[in-house]
Amino acid sequence: MGKRKVFQCLEEAVAGCALVVKNGGVVVYPTDTVYGIGCDPYNDLAVKRIFTIKGRNEKKPLPVLTYSMQDAEKIVSLGRTGWTLAERYWPGALTIVAPIIDRRMSPRVMSGSSSLAVRVPDNNCVLLLLKHCRYLVGTSANLSGERALKSAQEVLDSRLEGYDALLDGGTVENGIESTIVSVEGKPKILREGAIKSREISHLIGRI
Repeated sequence: MGKRKVFQCLEEAVAGCALVVKNGGVVVYPTDTVYGIGCDPYNDLAVKRIFTIKGRNEKKPLPVLTYSMQDAEKIVSLGRTGWTLAERYWPGALTIVAPIIDRRMSPRVMSGSSSLAVRVPDNNCVLLLLKHCRYLVGTSANLSGERALKSAQEVLDSRLEGYDALLDGGTVENGIESTIVSVEGKPKILREGAIKSREISHLIGRI
């Protein structure tokens, strides 16, 4: 891909950003938590670029953003617990790790695991992008080990390089990464983020 492009969060511009994704590109975009970096999760070469750009260990799996709960159910088996959590928190700052059912996805996304982390974000800008793409790798747009970024300007000012397009959706107010819950086997909270663990545990206890 050529020089990276900056798109504003307008319908026509987002469609252009979606074309970058469909052509195997890597894009940076806003979510409801922090700015994310992603690509088509079915494109193995594009997924490999995400690891390279972030300096991320390839043994660490990548989450995937989806447009809707119905789209999520096409790639993972949410089960009763996952379905209840998704119904309560999606769109929102909860990532659910569930058994994968779509094996066409790049194996790099799962990093050898039989499960996949999925989320429907609560941000109109990235949802507009997902309306075109349906699925996007959804990891934070920063070098591994560095702080998450909250605005397009922070991304441009950072040391993150090698992506093809940046979708400028302004400043993300939250700035806290999503909470991660595994529903593979006994439900387990893997990371506390924007949603408190006690709130998740309380809901799981009622299922």
